[in-house]
Amino acid sequence: MTDRTDRAMLPRPNDRAGSTAAPSGPTTVGRSSAVGVVDGPRLALAAIRVGPGLMLVVVVIVVASLSPVFLTTRNIGNVLGQSAVIAVLALAQLLVIVTRGIDLSVGSTLALSAVVGAMVFTKTPSGTMVIVAMVATGAAVGAVNGLVYVYGRLPHPFIVTLATLSVARGLALWLSGGQPLQGMPQIVQDLGGGSLGWFPFSAFLVGGLALLGLLLTTRMVWGRWIYAVGGNPDAARRSAIPVRRVLVSVYVLSGLAAGIGAIITSGRLNGGSPTFGELAELDTIAAVVIGGASFLGGRGTVGNALIGALMIGVIRNGMNLLNVDAFLQPIVIGVVIVLAVELDVLRGSIERRLRTLQAARS
Repeated sequence: MTDRTDRAMLPRPNDRAGSTAAPSGPTTVGRSSAVGVVDGPRLALAAIRVGPGLMLVVVVIVVASLSPVFLTTRNIGNVLGQSAVIAVLALAQLLVIVTRGIDLSVGSTLALSAVVGAMVFTKTPSGTMVIVAMVATGAAVGAVNGLVYVYGRLPHPFIVTLATLSVARGLALWLSGGQPLQGMPQIVQDLGGGSLGWFPFSAFLVGGLALLGLLLTTRMVWGRWIYAVGGNPDAARRSAIPVRRVLVSVYVLSGLAAGIGAIITSGRLNGGSPTFGELAELDTIAAVVIGGASFLGGRGTVGNALIGALMIGVIRNGMNLLNVDAFLQPIVIGVVIVLAVELDVLRGSIERRLRTLQAARS
């Protein structure tokens, strides 16, 4: 038996000396360690998120150090003008990729829109009619992509956009007889090839479209919907989000962007050709991926898509200035794409680790 004196010496559950004071030291150390462990991945994640901008700065510094011509105002204007079409297409491709899709038809749609615009110009000198014809043609192809994908219940938009890639290019070749069609109204030439001093008008157009895209994705309910659809389509449906209409709308916008790209390209070259936009779909996908968007959906920003498009323009311009073999240039772009995808994989891994550590800490 234990007497009262012995029982008084035993630690009680609420005894501060026995329960609270003793573990205070190890608990504090554990929390400090957890904070340090969590902060490491958090800093790495922040670094990766600003990665596209840092990559662009590094590329600019490297190219400028190798070529004194690069940072001249005339060459900067060339870079902006050459990047304009990729930037316009990338802004719309971003919306498609955010919803877990892809649009392979943008280059062919651009060519078809340019040919249709050139054909309209042979019938009427109206610049307004030519621009409307180009934009309407692009939007029509985009609508076909979206409607067939959504209401045809195809497993992935890769299928229908691959089909329209071939169909749109074939139509452009058939309508033009396989030959370039010369001539564009002055307003189209100004939008595509004009400039204010060294600053091209097409860059103003890109800036306006980027601002519009930023407002759509950050200030409107529709913008939140596309990220919700891309992040978790099933949850979006249960939340009464009109998933089908959202998906159709992003493909219509992608086609419309291809029509605007046709205006810029046709204005620069003063005509329409069925060969316009070749491999443009790869450039736009590369720009969006370099900008940090994920093929898993729900992630990507307008600013980073523009950075990706500008990076491709800077790399190509730099290689031309340095007389890099034209056959090696696609290899360089391909390596940059792989590095960007690897950064996306690393970012996803760090995010999962960070969530696990935060859950363990709580």
